[in-house]
Amino acid sequence: MHTESALSFTNVAFSYGGDPVLRDVSFSVPEGEFLVIMGPNGGGKTTLLKLALGLLSPDSGTVLIHGKAPGEDRSAAGYVPQDAGRNRDFPITALEAVLHGRLGRSKGLFYSAEDTTAAREALERMGVESLASRPMGELSQGQRQRVLIARALASEPKVLLLDEPLASIDPETRDMLLKELAALRARMTVIMVSHDISAIPGRATAVACVNRSVFYHDSGEILPGMFEKAWGTCPVELVAHGIPHRVLAAHSHDHTEGCAHD
Repeated sequence: MHTESALSFTNVAFSYGGDPVLRDVSFSVPEGEFLVIMGPNGGGKTTLLKLALGLLSPDSGTVLIHGKAPGEDRSAAGYVPQDAGRNRDFPITALEAVLHGRLGRSKGLFYSAEDTTAAREALERMGVESLASRPMGELSQGQRQRVLIARALASEPKVLLLDEPLASIDPETRDMLLKELAALRARMTVIMVSHDISAIPGRATAVACVNRSVFYHDSGEILPGMFEKAWGTCPVELVAHGIPHRVLAAHSHDHTEGCAHD
């Protein structure tokens, strides 16, 4: 049984200077969890990850990652940002990209043999070791996504945070990534933002729906009331494979506070 908290939010509020993006958020993610975070656009999912990484500071409340403030231990968290298709012309190989994940652990001005070994092992873990010398600009979207996950793994994090890693990749690569991410639970806590509801059954161990507040369920299943809490009365558009793509509830044009739209 996991008892240590990998990530905790206590009474956290945050805004970008206007209306609150997150308010009174409190939840705790046990060590070794595979948490899938879902919710409407503009609901605060990416903001939640940035607070966990220390890229943003809460207006109030406390965020802890393995008992420390985010950023206090640079190697505590690995991060895979959204949109792997940017900067395709940047002249860098897959191995060089993954080596960047060692910056927080490198002991000198140059990468060591230990750093290179860790980077190659991360590429191998993601099944793309054969791409080590290939330029990032020549890789497919799915290959780039695997390399970026390998970059995060090379830092040997305790918590892996991923923002929409399943977007714009083919079903075969998607299934491979989900299998690998689920297997990583033996080594670290995995927290993934996704619109893909089919990522949950058989893989996730917990689900959180985010819409300014966080509705956390410590089981890898979606309960009927969770969508209503997160999306309010608005129809829910979800990306899924092999299941209906639209979850409908009674809908009023008078949008309630529970609905968020970009």
